[in-house]
Amino acid sequence: MIRPHGFTPNPETAADNAFQTRAGKASAEALARSAYREVTAAAERLQSEGVRVHLFEDRGERDTPDSVFPNNWFSTHPGGHVALYPMYCENRRRERRPEIIETLKADYRVQEVIDYSGLEHDGLFLEGTGAMVLDHMARVAYVARSNRADQVALERFSTHFNFEPIAFDTCDPMGRPVYHTNVLMCVATAFAMVGFDLIPDRRRADEVRARLEESGREVIALSAEQIANFAGNAIELSGHGGRILALSQRAFDSLTAQQKAVIERSARLVPLAVPTVEMAGGSVRCMLAGIHLAPRHRDA
Repeated sequence: MIRPHGFTPNPETAADNAFQTRAGKASAEALARSAYREVTAAAERLQSEGVRVHLFEDRGERDTPDSVFPNNWFSTHPGGHVALYPMYCENRRRERRPEIIETLKADYRVQEVIDYSGLEHDGLFLEGTGAMVLDHMARVAYVARSNRADQVALERFSTHFNFEPIAFDTCDPMGRPVYHTNVLMCVATAFAMVGFDLIPDRRRADEVRARLEESGREVIALSAEQIANFAGNAIELSGHGGRILALSQRAFDSLTAQQKAVIERSARLVPLAVPTVEMAGGSVRCMLAGIHLAPRHRDA
């Protein structure tokens, strides 16, 4: 996780992110303080639930308003692999921090770092586990086509990491492609949540549903309104005594009792209050870059 000191909704990403909202009358300093407190509280809550959190500071020295969303610029994978991604907006490219990767190398067994960021010079972008929702068990990469998820970059990632890409068109409330796949889709161990209403091709939506059901998961259909409340932007983590599903309080409140019951059969719901961070167009899933690496030294 990245704790921001200079958070603000990013003007460079507003053009294609329908989930982003204006700051209103709040000052930049007030927004930054609020986001700082939200990330601090979220990290503390996750740690109390048994999640190991690596919390890095972004002191706002490089004009990185979206740094709170590290899952877009890097991902980690079993076997000691790390990927660095090409970012669509120029000011988001400054979020990449070599010292974070070096810290991971010190704490975990990293065998190789595959750097796709050079594709930016060719106008090819793939914004990590925002652009891709990865099913690690079935080895499927679900991708909503957009200017942040280029097909060529996707094919390169899929070849390197042995995923089958399943891409589909989407439509946000403004009639544009949904900017990131992980705002409309969450794949957990025993269930998946998908905003099928945002996939206009019904046949393709049915194919996505069938593929998830083939893997043995119970599929929860999220409405467009629930997607707008970030219900799809959740992530399953390992906590004390089993799995948890981290999501925002806003997302939690939008779920029905029946949907919560399905989730709670396999994972405990852990809502986190991040309303300021959500103004930037992302929520809890975007705030977490998952660690799938073997630790070098286990705690006693």
